[in-house]
Amino acid sequence: MSARQGALLAAVIAFTAGFAASASSQTAEDLKNDHLTPGDVLVYGMGYSGQRYSPLTQINKDNAARLVPVWAYSITDNRGAEGFPVIKDGVIYTTAHNATMAIDALTGSQIWRANHEYPPETLRVVCCGIVNRGAAIYNGKIIRALLDNQIVALDAKTGKEVWRTKSPAPTSTENGYAMTGAPLVANGVVIAGVAGAEFSHRGFLEGYDAETGKHLWRHYNIPAQGEPGSETWHGESYLTGGGSSWVTGTYDPELDLVYWGTGNPAPWNPRARAGDNLHTNSIIAIRPKTGERVWAFQTTPADPFDYDGVHTPVIATIPAQGQPRRVVIQANRGGFLYVLDAKDGKLLAANAYGKVNWADGIDMRTGRPKHTQVYHDALAGKKVTVWPSVSGVTNWQHMSFSPRTGLLYINTLHVGMTYEAPEPPKLVPGKPSGTPTVRRTVVLDDPNVRGYLKAVDPMTGKSTWETPYKSPNYSSTLVTASNLVFTGTMTGEFQALDADTGKILWSFQTPSGIVGQPVTWERNGRQYVTVMSGIGGVYALRSGDPNLKNVPAGASLWTFALFDK
Repeated sequence: MSARQGALLAAVIAFTAGFAASASSQTAEDLKNDHLTPGDVLVYGMGYSGQRYSPLTQINKDNAARLVPVWAYSITDNRGAEGFPVIKDGVIYTTAHNATMAIDALTGSQIWRANHEYPPETLRVVCCGIVNRGAAIYNGKIIRALLDNQIVALDAKTGKEVWRTKSPAPTSTENGYAMTGAPLVANGVVIAGVAGAEFSHRGFLEGYDAETGKHLWRHYNIPAQGEPGSETWHGESYLTGGGSSWVTGTYDPELDLVYWGTGNPAPWNPRARAGDNLHTNSIIAIRPKTGERVWAFQTTPADPFDYDGVHTPVIATIPAQGQPRRVVIQANRGGFLYVLDAKDGKLLAANAYGKVNWADGIDMRTGRPKHTQVYHDALAGKKVTVWPSVSGVTNWQHMSFSPRTGLLYINTLHVGMTYEAPEPPKLVPGKPSGTPTVRRTVVLDDPNVRGYLKAVDPMTGKSTWETPYKSPNYSSTLVTASNLVFTGTMTGEFQALDADTGKILWSFQTPSGIVGQPVTWERNGRQYVTVMSGIGGVYALRSGDPNLKNVPAGASLWTFALFDK
């Protein structure tokens, strides 16, 4: 073993007294049925569809006020806690940017912890918060991505390393790549994406064998010269064109299609690139075994505003055009809610779900935005006021969908910006191509309302209700069959709301801001809700929001249940 390998090996501390960890194998069938087994949470998004919906009803509108903390666990990390907890056989597996942990789900006791070390230069290219959003579980292994572009599999019982694979060249810190998202295991393949469009790279998805870690394929989101779509790039600009894939996608086992959102083109300054810049800011459908792209739909061609289109496409069956349709739904950062046919990507609906002034709507025939003068002036280098801001109407935080109500529950932002794109600099791979290439300032309608939690009709974009917040929520949402919505605030409150009205029914103050992803599960007949607290991410770091100045850092994992009389 080389010194380099030794330095990167996980340092595993095993705590076995009084507890024997159970981690039976998870088959492809188990993952497929995750949404039907509320005792476990095996797939990012609480099921392959990404609906973040639970059939559990023990916690309901009548008793939500009786929720109390059962335990809290210190992550021992001051970075943003954006992770998705995975739960199997009474064990919670969660991550920080530099560690993976197994925790007794009933007591909060640590079973094992695997620490991950990085070369000093690694954190230089993580643009928007040094975070990790979670792990996957498969056949007794906990599989996660590391910031320095490695995929590692750990034994679920012990935390010992099973395999480790470095993403092949040109993936490196020097070339602007990092991995912050949770992998998705689909049809026996570990699928992972990359972050780093702000550092002039060429984004991709790639697949690894879940048993061995062997690298199987790579799908570049931006076509090379001579490939279909390359005409939307000028010269070799595709090599530094961005198109990251830093948020986890979804999977339809019946169609054998993985759906993933791709990010903004690079640089942010549109004057350095010509054309639509395919397939940045797109929803793509690929085969998990091969990486073959079956279809793609671009939401924001020639994006000047960093409307990073990575938001997870949610799979659902809803009434569309007079009949039930299997669809994928994306609440896009640019402010439009897209509904596409899951099989072929046909556009079924596209409507604004927040304040938008760069486009008047979406042409349903072509799928292209109907650009306003604001957009055209921005491309010409003029200073404009744009809604939404660079943060979008929503950002990476995940929405939930309730089959009972037919509504989406989305944490949104209500922030605009001034924008100006001067003459662009020359791009160099691995060097910043985001903020330095444009000028932006925050614009507010109301300083006391910077965000809403909304219940939204997917086919119209219209809200059934909107609950305002002084700061936008960067926590994801969770909805249950008892018509409760769970989410967290940037100032640290974990809340339960009425899914029918938006009324806040219960709130608990955690020690830091919540940017994590709540999940619910049951054990021995009792329902629990778990979420990470720990402020971080790009909004907390760079927004200048005065409401956050006294929110301390520090990551912790919290589990709640009804007070047991």
